[in-house]
Amino acid sequence: MDYKNLRTVQQIADEAPFATVGQLRWWIFHARTNGFASAVVKVGGRVYIDVVAFNKWLADKRLAA
Repeated sequence: MDYKNLRTVQQIADEAPFATVGQLRWWIFHARTNGFASAVVKVGGRVYIDVVAFNKWLADKRLAA
């Protein structure tokens, strides 16, 4: 993991308009059951999201067309 790929919840919400802060926090809260734990990095009391892992998680959630 590269630290340059880490973003705060607010930064992700700013970069990805489809994901609100509330939605991201819900995904983080349920990370163990929805698979989002692979994208979450907790350091002390701070929560960061690995952008590369986040994009992979989103791609895995895509519906087959």
